[in-house]
Amino acid sequence: MPVAALLLACCGKPVALTADHAWVRLPAVPGRPAAAYFTLHGGAADATLVAVATPAALRAEMHESMAGGMHPLGSVALPAGGTVTFAPGGRHVMLFDVDPRLKPGRATTLTLRFADGHRLSARATVVGAADPSPVS
Repeated sequence: MPVAALLLACCGKPVALTADHAWVRLPAVPGRPAAAYFTLHGGAADATLVAVATPAALRAEMHESMAGGMHPLGSVALPAGGTVTFAPGGRHVMLFDVDPRLKPGRATTLTLRFADGHRLSARATVVGAADPSPVS
C-alpha cells in the first residue's frame, strides 16, 4: 500500500455504531404488550446487544418470531459494519406495562445496551395498533 493511502486510511473517522428507524406499535388491547422496532448499524468492531429499555414501559424483552411462536433473545450479535433489523415478523422488543399516557403521534426513547457497557439512544415514533409502519 502506498504511504499516502496508508496515511489517509489512518486519518479517517471510525465508523460509529448507530440505530435508526426506531418505532413503537401500541397494543390493540390495553394492558397487552407493545412492540418496538429499529435498525442497528455496526461500527468498527463487533458488538453484542444485550438489553433494550424505555421510560415508557416497566419491562422490555428482546424476542424473535419464528415458526412455532416467539422465542426470547438473551443477546443479538452485530458484526462490524453489519446491519441488524428489528421488524414485524422477526426480531422485536416486547414492551410490558406500557405507560397509558403513551399515545400515537408521540415519541419515546429506546436505550440500547451492549455487552461492552456502551449505551445508545434512539428516538422512537409511536403508532397505534392499526396504523401503518412509519418506516418504509
